[in-house]
This record gives sequence, structure tokens and C-alpha cells, in this order.
Amino acid sequence: MKTFEENKSFFLLLTQAVSQGIVIINKEGIIIAASERTHAMFGYSEDEVIGMPIEGLIVDRDKQSCSIAVKAVFNKIENINIISSTSLIGQRKNKAQLPLEIVFFRFQDQGLKYVLALFKDMTVLKNKDVEIHELHSQLELKIKERTRELRDTVAILKKEMKRREKAEAQLALTLQKERELNELKTKFLSLVSHEFKTPLGGILTSATLVGKYKTTLDQEIRDKHLFKIIGAVRHLNSILDDFLSVERLEKGKEVYRKTNFSLSKIVNDVIYNANMLLKSGQRINYPANIDEVIIRQDEKIVSLALTNLLHNAIKYSPEDMEIDVQVVLCKEKVIFHIIDRGIGIPLKDQKHIFERYFRAENVLLTQGTGIGLNIVKTHIENLGGKIYFSSEPEKGSTFSLEFPLIAQIPKN
Repeated sequence: MKTFEENKSFFLLLTQAVSQGIVIINKEGIIIAASERTHAMFGYSEDEVIGMPIEGLIVDRDKQSCSIAVKAVFNKIENINIISSTSLIGQRKNKAQLPLEIVFFRFQDQGLKYVLALFKDMTVLKNKDVEIHELHSQLELKIKERTRELRDTVAILKKEMKRREKAEAQLALTLQKERELNELKTKFLSLVSHEFKTPLGGILTSATLVGKYKTTLDQEIRDKHLFKIIGAVRHLNSILDDFLSVERLEKGKEVYRKTNFSLSKIVNDVIYNANMLLKSGQRINYPANIDEVIIRQDEKIVSLALTNLLHNAIKYSPEDMEIDVQVVLCKEKVIFHIIDRGIGIPLKDQKHIFERYFRAENVLLTQGTGIGLNIVKTHIENLGGKIYFSSEPEKGSTFSLEFPLIAQIPKN
């Protein structure tokens, strides 16, 4: 204490420029020096403050907290200066309270430990908090009023936004469909050009060669070329039928006609015509046990579907391979299985196989329009049936057709 008494003037000089109150506390928690700002802040004279425990400047309920904070600073074992802060409620001499932010700073002088306490009056900030709270409350009221006033406007804007969003979505959809249509038209023209060019070239070549073989001994060669011409014409006719089917299906003009017909006859006709397309060594195995069966269904669609699948099996199978045609008769449906041992369908392409104009990556160099399976699927589903398949690359595919039967009539 003697040190601060001897340097009292120096201490007061240092603290005059500080807006916060400052006191020096010894290890017993007694104030041994105080700044003039401290006297003014708490309303005590210098003689009243010196020798007072620091808790004397704090309200009763915070005295213990203050004492604990001071002791904690003194008792820190580290051999360094210690700074700690806490928020407490101070009490003036006239019992008026003031909110404080107190910073404790431990230091040593001539081997003794002291604590400097810096008092910051938080009254202004507290008042600001109150003002801010009041302003906040007023602002909330204004917001509520504005919200009520704008509610109807917001509702109108939302409806308008939904209307515009719907219109924009419709416009985007229309533009997308137009782009897709243009792409399909381009693809269609490309497919038509490619698909017609090859068979027409074959017809022209064979027709030219037929004219060169005029003697009776050349009949076998002439028949060979005529056979090629017939096959190419049928191929072109099949392509045209596919294109016409697409147009009728899109316009809803397709009419289905159910009639009674021989199951074996339609299967035999389809296989007979397909035999003209067989590669060297290929063979089609006929189904068994269908000779005495008459069914009622759309004969043209059954023939179309079987022809498409059988032609695909021939096209995508190598030479010297067998193709099986199996028929399963049930009470309410007939099931056809076309089984080949060809190149199969890549796994990543299988989900797209019934999409119009889609062709798997392993057949892009093979003739085809990519619309046959799409047409078959549409016809079968229109008749209440279904088409499905299983396939493994390089091992072959099995395509299955299910037609519902209106009646299955055994022959007498």
C-alpha cells in the first residue's frame, strides 16, 4: 500500500484520461487506490473508498460472485499476468444500481500481487438495449400492419406468378416438342434414305443381271436374282407398312378387326416368308401342337408382330444358327416366344429398346429403321396384350408376345 501512497499523484495522473473507474485491490480484496472517475461513478469520497472491500461497490446479490472472481484471479498458479472479466450490478452510495462490466488484471509489484479492477458503466448500453427493444417492438407492429395490408397483394402476385410459370412451362414444353419433332424428321429422312437406298440398289443390280442370262440353261441363275428382287421388294413393302402404321397410330385411325383364324396357318405363313431372308446355315424351328387350334384375334396384327420379331432374330443372328418359334396356349391368352442365339442387346440399351427410332449401339451398322418394335408394342397394348424380352450380349435374345384370346376354338 505504501507504494501507491508514495505514487498517488502519478496514479491519479494516469487514470484521469480514462473514462472507466479504476481501483487497485490487495490480496485481501481491499481497495488501496481508486481513480477520480471511480469516486464520481459510485458517489463516494476518496477516504470512503480507500480501505473498503471491493464487494462494497457491488449489490448484495452479486457480492459473492465478485469475491469469487477476485479470488480466482489471485489464485491462478501461472506466473503470468492474469486478465478476467465479468458482468455484475454495482451499487452507488445512494443505493442506486448501475450495470457494470468489470475487467480484473493481476500484476506484481515488489514481490506482492495486486489486482487492478476496471469498471465500465453499462447504463448507456442498457438504455440503448431498452430503446432498441422498444424500436424492435414498434417495428414488429409496423411489419404486422404492412403484412396485413400486403397480404392480398401477395396473394394476387402468387396467382400471377403461377399463371406465368404455367405459361412458361407450357411454352418450354411446346418448344421442346418442336425441337424433338424437327430432330425426328431429320432422323426419319436419314433412315428412309438409307433403308431404301440399299434394297433399291440390290433390285437394280439383280434386274440388270437377269437381262444378261437369256438361255434356258441360265434359268437357275435368273431364279436366284429374281428371288433377291422379290426379297428386296418385300423388305421395302415392310418398311412402307411400318411408316404407314406410325401415321395411323399417331392419328388414331388404326382399326382392329377380330376374326377366327387357324393358328398354324398364320405361323406357317410367317415362317415361310421369313425363310427367304435366312442366312447360310440358319434354320427356323416350327412350334408343335398348334395344327388343330383356331383362335379369335386380329390376324393382321398377330402376323405383323411375329414377322417383325422373326426378321429381327434372323438379322441379328450369325450364320449356321437355329431360331426357335414356340407357342404356349393358355385359357385366356396365347404366348409366342421367338428365341435366337445372336448378338443380343447391350444391358445399357435394353431400357430404350421399344422407343421409336432407337437402335442399340451394336446394330448401328445393320439395316433397320428402329420403329418396328415400337409399332408392335403399341398394337399389342392396344389389343390388351403385352411384349417383353430377356437378352444377354453375345448369347441371344428371347422376345415374348402375349395376346389375349376372345376365344380358343379347337377344330372339329
